[in-house]
Amino acid sequence: MQSSFDKTPLLFKQVCVIGLGLIGASLAQAIKDNGLSERLVAVDRHVPSVDEAIKHGLLDAGSTRLTDVVAGSDLLIIAVPVQAVQAVFTDIKAAMDNGQLATDCIITDVCSTKVNIIEAAKSVFAALPTGFVPAHPIAGAENSGYHARRANLFVNHSVIICELATTSSSAIAKLQQLWEAVGATVMPMAADHHDAILAHTSHLPHLLAFNLVEQLASHDDNLDMFRYAAGGFRDFTRIAASDPKMWHDIFFANERAIISALDEYGVYLQTMRQLIIDKDSTALMGLLGRAQAARRHFGHMLASTPYTDTSAMSASYNITPSNTVSGTITIPGDKSISHRSIMLGSLATGVTNVTGFLEGEDALATLQAFRDMGVSIEGPDKGRLTIHGVGMNGLKPSKTPLYMGNSGTSMRLLAGILAAQSFDSVLTGDTSLNKRPMERVAAPLRDMGAVIQSTGHDGTAPLSITGRDTVGQPLQGVEYDMPVASAQVKSCLLLAGLWANGTTTVIQPEVSRDHTERMLSAFGYPVTVDGNRVSIEGGGTLTGGDIAVPADISSAAFFMVAAAISQGSELTLTQVGINPTRTGIIDILKLMNADISLSNETHVGGEPVADITIRSSNLQGIDIPEYLVPLAIDEFPVLFIAASCAQGRTVLTGAKELRVKESDRIAVMADGLQTLGIDCTVTEDGLIIEGKGIEGKGSNADSNEVNNSQPVFGGGHITSHHDHRIAMSFAVASLRASKPITIEGVETVNTSFPGFAELANQVGMSIEVHDSRA
Repeated sequence: MQSSFDKTPLLFKQVCVIGLGLIGASLAQAIKDNGLSERLVAVDRHVPSVDEAIKHGLLDAGSTRLTDVVAGSDLLIIAVPVQAVQAVFTDIKAAMDNGQLATDCIITDVCSTKVNIIEAAKSVFAALPTGFVPAHPIAGAENSGYHARRANLFVNHSVIICELATTSSSAIAKLQQLWEAVGATVMPMAADHHDAILAHTSHLPHLLAFNLVEQLASHDDNLDMFRYAAGGFRDFTRIAASDPKMWHDIFFANERAIISALDEYGVYLQTMRQLIIDKDSTALMGLLGRAQAARRHFGHMLASTPYTDTSAMSASYNITPSNTVSGTITIPGDKSISHRSIMLGSLATGVTNVTGFLEGEDALATLQAFRDMGVSIEGPDKGRLTIHGVGMNGLKPSKTPLYMGNSGTSMRLLAGILAAQSFDSVLTGDTSLNKRPMERVAAPLRDMGAVIQSTGHDGTAPLSITGRDTVGQPLQGVEYDMPVASAQVKSCLLLAGLWANGTTTVIQPEVSRDHTERMLSAFGYPVTVDGNRVSIEGGGTLTGGDIAVPADISSAAFFMVAAAISQGSELTLTQVGINPTRTGIIDILKLMNADISLSNETHVGGEPVADITIRSSNLQGIDIPEYLVPLAIDEFPVLFIAASCAQGRTVLTGAKELRVKESDRIAVMADGLQTLGIDCTVTEDGLIIEGKGIEGKGSNADSNEVNNSQPVFGGGHITSHHDHRIAMSFAVASLRASKPITIEGVETVNTSFPGFAELANQVGMSIEVHDSRA
């Protein structure tokens, strides 16, 4: 039978598996099931296992002695305990000497140590065979032995191959083909590095588990200890049920690396012991918080998935049309302000308490980056954070690349901060982020003296940033005339300017969002704003304090449009940020004749906020003023939905920035609109939309006179290109659709608006979230 993997041609004439334990038998079964060898033979001291394997048709032949079955094998797989490998090499050499095996046959192993395996081969063979390829599949199971075998044991697991200088490239390539054919991913690694990594990630945890069980079993009250052991003990010590002989051999075989790992663990253990003795709450919370977050973070970084990954990468919305929304709701916290609260709070002196923090993927990526650089951060807990600032020069180098997930804001703003630090840094992100342009910040930072290397011809991430200790001089303040209004570029340069000699001035062609300037002032750092010129002097300090994050107007925009385009609707959105550099969405909707009112206006943490109420409206198509474009740049996808429901034509120009967001938002929105039956034309810097709204019966002030009952959109299948704003915008379109709409790639909605579907359903929409893995 063939597996579901790509059909692989016959790779070997005869494979000989030496050792029919879990790994050896599972690999034999996978080779058999995938038809990778003409013949399959095995050697094992346990006669019943050999007999049963032959009886089941797994093996063509088997024996307790290598010489009985090995003749003619072109691949030998050694799957015995590490201490027994040298004896196997001796038998293999004897088979080569007597002509049973070709001297260039491929010899590999599956042992979890590599240096000692290579040394054992050197002691047996005069020169290492050209077919010798040390390997280690990172796979296993609780049960062991022949009966525990599983042909799918290696699916989606890594296999490390040690490419020796003496090994032929054809042998390495052929073994890689074999492992990939059984579903594994092959990774090259030097033998000594392999042993050091495995000592920390596998051997040390097993050693500690065995030791903890032994410690508890040695207590006089051991029966009660085991009787009342909590789940944590059971989870942590589960691996102590492994084969003692195997681990005895591994601990001796990898002695040097394991002792090093134990010594390092002892230092960390002593540090935690002292923190508890000293009752150092801040430091202990920092250690525990970093560990908790890192446990989740590294999995997403290695998989290049969105940070929280609360749903599969294949998630979709299946939406049944509804025609009205109503109620009073609270929108999640502002993403832009959440990012900046972490950055400035971490660089401040003293403690910063944040409320209303957006627990979305993008902001969490920023939070994790500062934890990686040594900042103690408690939370998030229901939007609350406590940040223990390290001061302007207190950041520490991360031991790994800083992973930004899908957050362009995190990467661009952090580039400015890191360009001024003493240490080297690398910024990377998921597949989508690593395709987005980063030269827009890298180039002006280089003008300040930063040393930044972007990737490829297009200047994308990963970004490698050389520290000032290597460069030998601080950044220098510059005057930078921005070609395009961009809050991210402006903020990047202002943040770099905190450490620069002299004055850093950014000149904007149009006013862009000013959250960085406002928050710097809130942290006690003077910023000079003169029209479109923003300046900052380097060398100051930031002082921690309380930051209240208002509701995000970019997220509120989806519900504003939802109420405006639907029939008989009225929605109130509480305490939304109405920063004048962010209210383009309100200004544009009002120009389109939307019924919007603001109430309870006040200030929170230096930012203006208000309750926003919006009712069903007879929208009119307009030529969108270019001066409003930077003030609504993130809201245009949902504004395109509003324009489609308006009476007459809407024209957008001066919006090239939309083409380099998480997707080309102009092209992607146009494709989706056309799929749903809207006539629109893409231009170089914008979009022309022919609205399908019907003229109302009377004044817009009376919602009963609004004519929003007729469908504007058809149904269909929309691809969001994993862009959160595209996904949410087409969800809003369902309020004026005649048929169901399916939207693919909605998992990234968590980057900015966790809980969007639940909140939309609360006010009257009908969104079913579907995970295609289920």
